[in-house]
Amino acid sequence: MKVGLIRHFKVTRGYPDNRVTAEELLKWVEEYDASEVEENDLDLKNIDWKRCYSSDLPRAVKTAEKAFKGDITLLKELREITVAPIFPPNRRLPLKLHLLSIRMAWLFNHKSQPVSKRELQTRISYTLDKILSSKENTLIVSHGGVMMLLRKELLRRGFRGPEFKIANNGELYLFEKR
Repeated sequence: MKVGLIRHFKVTRGYPDNRVTAEELLKWVEEYDASEVEENDLDLKNIDWKRCYSSDLPRAVKTAEKAFKGDITLLKELREITVAPIFPPNRRLPLKLHLLSIRMAWLFNHKSQPVSKRELQTRISYTLDKILSSKENTLIVSHGGVMMLLRKELLRRGFRGPEFKIANNGELYLFEKR
């Protein structure tokens, strides 16, 4: 059995150049979620993919539609982690500092985060149970943070595949059962 992980195509909505408040950060996230994508050619390794699962966010759906010509199962469970700023609403900070602080808060299970690390890992494990039950070659289109957890769970289940820290947009990462 083969599983292909693909991070959605690159989003056209750029990143803020200046400092942003928590409110501006959340507005930017909304715009990012609704943004168009820059398509690129996908190398699907000439594999006969039988199924495709995708996050239900538009950028992932567009990527999945280019990668797979059959029915695509959209799953909210494959969405990126929800962003919840931890600094006071009026404090202006660089976007990267906001995102880094949110990631750290999530890693340390800070109460500010709506989904804990354990909850997300459980969600990913349960979702993979459903996806892998067919035992057919399957594509999964998702997001950077979720792909790190998908990779980790696939390796735990005896799959072999490439290492990545942050997956490249619109690139296939192939995992095979040992």
